[in-house]
Amino acid sequence: MQQQKKGTLFVFSGPSGVGKGTLNAKLFAEFGDQIAFSVSATTRAPREGEIDGKHYFFISRQEFENRIANNEFLEYAQFAGNCYGTPKPYVLSLLEQGKNVLLEIEVQGAMQVMERMPECVSIFVLPPSFEELERRLRGRGTESEEKVRARLETARGEIAYAPRYQYQIVNGEDVDAAYQQLRSIYLKETHQR
Repeated sequence: MQQQKKGTLFVFSGPSGVGKGTLNAKLFAEFGDQIAFSVSATTRAPREGEIDGKHYFFISRQEFENRIANNEFLEYAQFAGNCYGTPKPYVLSLLEQGKNVLLEIEVQGAMQVMERMPECVSIFVLPPSFEELERRLRGRGTESEEKVRARLETARGEIAYAPRYQYQIVNGEDVDAAYQQLRSIYLKETHQR
């Protein structure tokens, strides 16, 4: 009997507004039967419509602390008083089943994952320019000037990490061109032709 091929872990980062969600949606539309999206654990309460195990694994702070002590996270961080982490057993189980796992994550968490699982494939999505990123963030019209400025400041710090990733994709005017780059990386790293 042939042994099942292990899946590949993809670590996907980039600043807010760069188009990660759009690229991921295209990847899932084409390869959804092969890929699983990693679900994070959090100590925050579920928002309306969020489902445990689909959007997040909602756990208590005590449970979160226990999992840290037992080395059960690939990465974890604290934001706005709540803890967030990527459950290691969940991700490893998907990989063992032959699923490729996509982990869309901020750079600090990505650095932790790359250290703990050096075999992962890391991809950073860049804007064509900082001005274009600013235009996209303002164009959303969903955030205050203060929030837009904070996101841009965060983006400067995040972009400095791009060279630490195996691949960098510039998501410019032509989203399809950026997707073709992502698609070819996916096929190469999962050894598909």
